[in-house]
Amino acid sequence: MTIRRRILLALALLAAATMTAIGLMAPSSSDAANKSATVKVMTRNVYLGADLADAIAATSSAAFFQANGAILRQVDGNAFPVRAKGLAGEIRSKMPDLVGLQEVAKWSIGPPNLAVINDPSQSTATTVKYDYLEELMAEINKGKKLYKVIKVTEEFDFEAPANYEETYPDVNGRLTMRDVIIARTSNVRTRKPKGGNYSTLFRPVVSGIQINVARGWNSVEARVGNSPWFTFVNTHLEAFGDDKNEVVDCMTKPAPAYATNQVSIRCLQAKELYNTVIKKSKLPVIAVGDFNSDDRTVVDANCPSAANKAGTLVGGNGGLCGDTFAYNALKKLGMRNVSTYKPLSCCLNTPDLIAADGGGSRSDFDTHIDHILTDQPAKKVKLVGSAVTGLSPENGYWNSDHAGVFSKLKMQG
Repeated sequence: MTIRRRILLALALLAAATMTAIGLMAPSSSDAANKSATVKVMTRNVYLGADLADAIAATSSAAFFQANGAILRQVDGNAFPVRAKGLAGEIRSKMPDLVGLQEVAKWSIGPPNLAVINDPSQSTATTVKYDYLEELMAEINKGKKLYKVIKVTEEFDFEAPANYEETYPDVNGRLTMRDVIIARTSNVRTRKPKGGNYSTLFRPVVSGIQINVARGWNSVEARVGNSPWFTFVNTHLEAFGDDKNEVVDCMTKPAPAYATNQVSIRCLQAKELYNTVIKKSKLPVIAVGDFNSDDRTVVDANCPSAANKAGTLVGGNGGLCGDTFAYNALKKLGMRNVSTYKPLSCCLNTPDLIAADGGGSRSDFDTHIDHILTDQPAKKVKLVGSAVTGLSPENGYWNSDHAGVFSKLKMQG
């Protein structure tokens, strides 16, 4: 080799060594960080403010109007502007990167008009009395904008006359239910927000009128710092409508005579969520929400295996009992829990959240239906830590009938 060629080779080796040293040829620190990052998520059912059961069960117009009035008065008594302070404090204390919110209600009122029951275009309830999203975000961002709204999915939206002053209908009240995703304004990037409603719905007949109770989901692709991109999903599955005297598992076969026997509503919604949202994601999925289902803590008194929380198979179809259906459907499809069972997060045994009235106790929280799930194995998404918030009253009120569930996850790229 000539002296000139030796000099050129030496210069090339020196240049390569220099480029490696400054990171031009070696993986950058950012690329290395992509392989592992911490992501903090939370699910929070904020409680719509009242128990709707009496209105749903009404068998006459008079009973329906009376129940609606009681609902509006209960919403007033549960004082969301006060509860929003406590809910905001929970979120600010944990500072999750992404939060899935359920029951983010908007309550509106207007002059009475019975025609709206059969013709929604006759709406008069146009004056917003409580906008839970607006009030909660104002409390969260008080002093500094920490979070932004990423996606709102509108669900059940219904208006009806009410005996607000306990007389013949003197007002129309309107409830608009929403599920919402919010994200931190710093260190979180989002794209492609989506949302939708389930095709399987609870359709109660109230005083001769069928009401469609819409439920749904929302999602967004997100990246926290240098984490891998992932899909964050938020949902609230149906709470009503299951015939718990039937033992039918939608994982293996649908409910018989489905039009009248609505045993598997939330389970079918869970399968729809998986097939239309989770399965179609090309990214790892973290799903949060109020699933109204669990296989370890939910006990259904009408179910043959109620005494066995481990889940005795019943009915000859490989099915489990009652409120375990939806959660077990998701487990069978490959989802796994990445949130704590100690303590539990649901639910107060009273719809009235005024702590001074003696309603509610920490011991009421004896089930786990507010879940944080993933479709990834532990080597890809590892639970680092999890906590439950809102297990004691604040400012004279319980923040919600649910508690919040928070998880810190280590995501591997």
